[in-house]
Amino acid sequence: MKPTERLSLGNPWHLLATGFGSGLSPVIPGTMGTLAAIPFYLLLSQLPFGIYVAITLFATLIGIKICQRTSDDMGVHDHGSIVWDEFVGFWITMLVVPYMVQGSGEWSWIALGFVLFRFFDMVKPWPIRWLDQHVAGGFGIMIDDVLAGVMAGVVLAGIGFGIGWFG
Repeated sequence: MKPTERLSLGNPWHLLATGFGSGLSPVIPGTMGTLAAIPFYLLLSQLPFGIYVAITLFATLIGIKICQRTSDDMGVHDHGSIVWDEFVGFWITMLVVPYMVQGSGEWSWIALGFVLFRFFDMVKPWPIRWLDQHVAGGFGIMIDDVLAGVMAGVVLAGIGFGIGWFG
């Protein structure tokens, strides 16, 4: 039995872990998961900063459980169809945009955040690669994408600073 045959989108853990099914894409599931995170970012970006942070922190912490349960059910650690970590990583990348840029829903910022997050998630520069290879379980599934989101967010904020977000 293939690991994805052990999934049921009727199971809330599986539904969330697969990014509402986006991670079941036969091609580039991580990228599809990140794309599926965009509408949720657009909703988050309308909230006060503290609530955005609280929801993202909650999504990160519950993501450890979501990813662990689904990984256990599939019998595979960090199967490609598990994309909740991409959702959270993208939300982390985009964290400062609504509060630094008027028009946080502008597609240029979303596209730049998307590209930066996917770059860090795929290339996995140190220490992301080390964490990906040495940390197991739900925490291991989440931590590399959380760190990729932080790195991409720092670069995105740096670009924003360079073009005058703060001035």
